[in-house]
Amino acid sequence: MSKIPNAFKSGKAFLAFLTAGDPNLDKTEEYILAMANAGADLVEIGIPFSDPVAEGEVITAANVRALAAGAKLPRIFDMVRAVRKNTDVPLVFLTYLNPVFKYGYEKFFAACESSGMDGVIIPDLPYEEKGELTGIAALHGIDVVTLIAPTSSERVRTLASGAHGFVYLVSSMGVTGVRKQISTDISSIVREIRQATQTPVAVGFGISEPTQAALIAREADGVIVGSAIVKIIEKHGENAADALTEYVAAMKSAIK
Repeated sequence: MSKIPNAFKSGKAFLAFLTAGDPNLDKTEEYILAMANAGADLVEIGIPFSDPVAEGEVITAANVRALAAGAKLPRIFDMVRAVRKNTDVPLVFLTYLNPVFKYGYEKFFAACESSGMDGVIIPDLPYEEKGELTGIAALHGIDVVTLIAPTSSERVRTLASGAHGFVYLVSSMGVTGVRKQISTDISSIVREIRQATQTPVAVGFGISEPTQAALIAREADGVIVGSAIVKIIEKHGENAADALTEYVAAMKSAIK
């Protein structure tokens, strides 16, 4: 059974993202545990892919580094199994449809279940086509997280009505990356989502500073940070644990 609801049980949730295999899988394991211990309520693990269409240059570069370091799916699943021996923090993959399709839906979700994953986010999975894999995922206890963009407009309630785990509300148009200002009317979109589902809503894309996180947390159930964390890992490489711990603790404190 998915642990994702646990992330939202004790108030506002902080969801932290990193790319598997950047700089290597041993360090990914260490950094997941460091962030969980620092207050991350859920960790998103990016599966490196050669064409990550939703990602900006920071996470795209992390994908390149991870692929060069040999971060393949079987090794990533082994890393997750090792993480699971030391934490119960909910874990969610962020991937693209091609790697899942190529690995095989049944094989992929069975491996997710056996390794201790709780959910998966697939940005390029069309809503109209998600049925081909959501049933398989559900059989293995894996939530397929729904993404809602600022442009979803009249589709918001339709998208939200079938949500599982949490709703990933994209804060801004474009790809991932740190933004100085988020101008989207988050409040109105969250209200619309909540008219269709009781599933928690977490907001991501562009959030990097405690003040931004605090503002978003007033409206949503959780705050997602990716690029800012990946930049810390890029800067410190194999010595990023202390910097990650400090950053996650500060962001978690800001949204309480």
